[in-house]
Amino acid sequence: MRKDSGWLSVNSSMKKEISSFANSYIDFLNKVKTEREAVKFIKHDLVNNGFIDIESVDSLNFGDKVYYINKNKSVFACVVGEVLNGINIIGAHIDSPRLDLKPNPIYEDSEQCLFKTHYYGGIKKYQWPCIPLCMKGVVVKKNGNVIDINIGENVSDPIFTITDLLPHLSSKQNDKKLGDAIEGESLNVLIGNIPLSSDKSVKDNILTILEEKYNISLDDFLSAEIEFVPAFTAKSLGFDYSMVAGYGQDDKACCYPTLRAITSCDSKNACVAIFADKEEIGSVGNTSMSSLAFDNFIGMIVTKLGYSYDKYHDILIKSKMLSADVDGAIDSNYKDSVDSYNASFIGHGVCINKYTGSRGKSGASDANAEYVAKIRNIFESNDISYQVSELGKIDLGGGGTIAYILANKGIDVIDCGVPVLSMHSPYEVTSKYDIYMAYKAYKAFYNN
Repeated sequence: MRKDSGWLSVNSSMKKEISSFANSYIDFLNKVKTEREAVKFIKHDLVNNGFIDIESVDSLNFGDKVYYINKNKSVFACVVGEVLNGINIIGAHIDSPRLDLKPNPIYEDSEQCLFKTHYYGGIKKYQWPCIPLCMKGVVVKKNGNVIDINIGENVSDPIFTITDLLPHLSSKQNDKKLGDAIEGESLNVLIGNIPLSSDKSVKDNILTILEEKYNISLDDFLSAEIEFVPAFTAKSLGFDYSMVAGYGQDDKACCYPTLRAITSCDSKNACVAIFADKEEIGSVGNTSMSSLAFDNFIGMIVTKLGYSYDKYHDILIKSKMLSADVDGAIDSNYKDSVDSYNASFIGHGVCINKYTGSRGKSGASDANAEYVAKIRNIFESNDISYQVSELGKIDLGGGGTIAYILANKGIDVIDCGVPVLSMHSPYEVTSKYDIYMAYKAYKAFYNN
């Protein structure tokens, strides 16, 4: 069933469209590395395209465009249309694997000042030392004042890093299993080396700099959300400029096409875009898909259209959704990890995963055949290049998305996203063709 590379059907005009879309996507990647940055970007883009805060209006009419921001960590957007026959929903997530600062982070050892971190999401710990890191997030003072932190991306900024043992002395480290060679407690970020004075420490100097330059005291870290993410710049990859290399493409490679699809949507049906938080740690917490925030948003749409809230559950059961999350593409260096008959290939179009989960489909959302057929028909009727795949060999592991959470509400859901190489690494790889096909697929789904 494997199809030819999508690039073989691309003419010069379409190639320009793909290149233009990819350039905008690369710009997005470089501006949006954390969920808070994503929320700011998405809100700005929605407002520029005529969306308004749903809480600012008492009633809605067909054709209205509204959004809702949940605690600055997730966003829902809707092009209001007929809802009684169900809503067309696309759901992506805006969080990515990273290193979070611990509540009591700063310490000194061997005249080096460091930050303690706690990794977030599924990472290979050995990939994070010896790369440039930037520091992003917020510090919230006791009086409620918020200090935005963004250090490491401007030319004049310092960067940070995690050191590793030199090969000359690493014989014991080399004997460890790959997953054990770097321990979570050793992912400590180097932040300074100059003592404040002959009788004051390096830590004292760093605390002084933080106080004087950023208005951050030691206690303020107790109420801070600080993330360390790669300082790499996203760029085109390959002599043929066919790919994108950059941090956070799980799930920005689906998030950006979703944003472009909802802002260009002209469907008569109600269409909703989800930009969720906390997917990488199991969709837990009040900014995740497991919270009531989404239900509240849909409830506001239903009631502000003048319908009874009692219609809410019936509307959801009639709704359909694409869970816009990435898939692990076949890697030529690690072909033993996949069933090649059921693997996705970069450059072959958007991926459909009928189910995810682990081993015996544990934790999966398994779409029914009728719904898979409906999605096939939408894509083929709109000349969308797609491939049907699953995530690796059965007994090697697995993974999940937000699909099961929406499926539990009665919604028809299937995973549909972009294949990725080096997923969850500090520098992931995607195909420009697949990203553009995701946009076309999401737009066709909305307008169906």
